[in-house]
Amino acid sequence: MVKLSTKLTGRVIYKGDPGYDAARKNWDPHTDRKPKVFVFAQKTKDVSNAIKWARENNVPIRPRSGRHALEVNLSQVNGGIVIDVSELNSIKLDSKKGTVVVGTGNRVGRIAHTLAKKGFIAPFGDSPTVGIGGITLGGGIGPLQRTIGLISDNLLELEMVDANGKVIRANRNCNADLFWASQGGGGGNFGVYTKYKFKVRRAPAKATVYRITWPWAQFEKVLKTWQTWAPSVDTRLGSELSIGPKKGGNVSMEGLFLGSKTEALRLLKPLTSVGTPTQTIIRSVPYPDAVTFLLPPDPVLTQRYSNQFSSGFAKRPFPEQAIKSMRRFLENVEGEFAGFFFLNWGGAVSRKSPRSTAFFWRKAKFYVEWNSSWTKPSQASKNIAIVRNTRQKLQPYIVGSYINVPDQGIKHSGPVYYGANYARLRRVKAKYDPKNVFNNPQSITPARSIK
Repeated sequence: MVKLSTKLTGRVIYKGDPGYDAARKNWDPHTDRKPKVFVFAQKTKDVSNAIKWARENNVPIRPRSGRHALEVNLSQVNGGIVIDVSELNSIKLDSKKGTVVVGTGNRVGRIAHTLAKKGFIAPFGDSPTVGIGGITLGGGIGPLQRTIGLISDNLLELEMVDANGKVIRANRNCNADLFWASQGGGGGNFGVYTKYKFKVRRAPAKATVYRITWPWAQFEKVLKTWQTWAPSVDTRLGSELSIGPKKGGNVSMEGLFLGSKTEALRLLKPLTSVGTPTQTIIRSVPYPDAVTFLLPPDPVLTQRYSNQFSSGFAKRPFPEQAIKSMRRFLENVEGEFAGFFFLNWGGAVSRKSPRSTAFFWRKAKFYVEWNSSWTKPSQASKNIAIVRNTRQKLQPYIVGSYINVPDQGIKHSGPVYYGANYARLRRVKAKYDPKNVFNNPQSITPARSIK
């Protein structure tokens, strides 16, 4: 008997079909490609069928959750199949057990808002439209991490479809190696994830949010104070520092404190008394409003700016030489979304050991990323070069890089993203995807078995 080939199921859009161009659009236009077909999965079976179909037809696979991939050929590839899980977006909260089961197509903002209204904290990063599918797999950093850990630290269980189209469940007791690898091992490496179960905590009735803005010229003064203050401030306080380009940019620090306004005012004093802030907002609000304050709209389909990012973790404050390289970068980039971004570290993130999950970089003082942005394709190579060149200049002052903010200029990237966990990740890859079906420009390569 001839084996009939697998049929694609779910909402299927081929090249040339109505809706193809809308399906192709990502948050970063620089990453748009022309896949052969999009499958918007509506149940796990659709994912399974898409993987089997892709293998029978020898078509490269790209999983996609929130359309926020920041480098090329990660969530789309020319001539490939995109398995988009965005319609797998159920949210089931068990308030008695303090757990939530979510479809991996949910956007972070949707989960955070839904749970906040029910009195629970769900972790988030700096954008509401990032998919929970991808952010979790890379670790998942954000302003709440010092209190509740990385997003992936809150993962209890997962459902994944492997390279054979088989549905696998993993937790601490079942497929524990895959569970470990999925807590920071990055998306697009082991399979297509369809469901996550997280532990959640009760939210306080109120939280204190803040935003302080300074003129661009004061960035060095602000950064020097921030980088000695932020790593050791109360772990209930999350702080994001953004420094825009010299041309049209400013300096702003925002975040939240899971405590009273009086206490927040005292903790923030070292920063509010630096330079001459042009705006200072410090307010105590109901917890759902704190989530709204920190997740302003960030639409995917109307983004015009392309970006190049790079990132790293600082073990100690940036010295003068590093700040000089930052200044040079900020004087040369343009566009309101370009610049430097810092996030304070420590607390719950650093209490876990670097080997306890795939996310290795737990002992840093702070996280740093920088990006250029542009609108005309002709400006791409210049902007990519300046980011990568700045990485070379900052290399003596940082370790590693964050897999969710990838930079394909990094050569031999495995140990840079995963540190000493890379060898173990390669062994997990060899077990769950030995033929390297799930691959992209910087994916984990399977360990070779020793005969």
